[in-house]
Amino acid sequence: MRHFLTLLDWSGAEIRRLLADAAKAKAKRKNAKGIKSLANRVVALIFEKPSLRTRVSFETAIAQLGGTSLFLVGQEVGLGTRETIPDCARTLSEYVDAVVLRTFRHATIEEFAAYARCPVINALSDCYHPCQALGDLLTMQEIFTTLQGRTVAFVGDGNNVARSLAIGCGKLGMRFVLACPQSYGFDQAFLELYQSHIPDSELIICHDPREAVTSADVIYTDVWASMGQENERERRLKQFRSYQVNEELLALAPPHARIMHCLPAHRGEEITSEVLESERSVVFQQAGNRLYVQKALLQWLFSDKKSSPAAKNRERSAHR
Repeated sequence: MRHFLTLLDWSGAEIRRLLADAAKAKAKRKNAKGIKSLANRVVALIFEKPSLRTRVSFETAIAQLGGTSLFLVGQEVGLGTRETIPDCARTLSEYVDAVVLRTFRHATIEEFAAYARCPVINALSDCYHPCQALGDLLTMQEIFTTLQGRTVAFVGDGNNVARSLAIGCGKLGMRFVLACPQSYGFDQAFLELYQSHIPDSELIICHDPREAVTSADVIYTDVWASMGQENERERRLKQFRSYQVNEELLALAPPHARIMHCLPAHRGEEITSEVLESERSVVFQQAGNRLYVQKALLQWLFSDKKSSPAAKNRERSAHR
């Protein structure tokens, strides 16, 4: 059994295989009626944070692969409040074949996975967003074919999306540049963890977005205040004002550079509508690719084991 909590736990070869499987799934999307690799599987989605792309893409992926999904709001489950995280994990493992968790604290996912007897997928935490990074990398692969040697300039906060994308880029031989205000880069603990896993990668932190985009193949941005940081919003708006991805900044990048954003976007803040809607934007192609990487991921995790505890229980019941 294997979990998907962060890309640090996955090798470059494994990520490439996931991307290849996702590309195949996308190529077959109009003729996928016979692919029911999740038949009789039940996947629980537990979300402490609201979601559009993550929830819909996972539920669609599970349905198209022949499985069933259960959506549970975090407050209903009461992770660590109504009952302990270990008790939730062990109980759900008796009913479902996998759990997709979207939480405020990454520690919640780690503790849940430590006690779960079925695969656990990180659908976003305060530290990482690995499913988003997979979709991003698939999009880049579609545009450039070869990823090794490409440069991604992330303009904005060194947040969970930036961390996961930096890891993915490092694993695939890509250069990652984070352009951010002072004190909004990656923390030392993450940098040490990153270096221990990907020692030969090229990770650069600078404070001038103009310098960051001059050799970029991809210019990536995200909201300046993420969920849970609402009380910092006004301060962040002032500190990030010069980090807006706009036509002036885009003019400094190579002509082939593409614009990416994980969405939702705050138009007029981290990115202008003109750039988001420009021909160089691949934002909605990027959003669509979440479906295919998550299909590939679900199939991979289930292929690692013949049957989960919940599936075995159902099989025993069926023969009584």
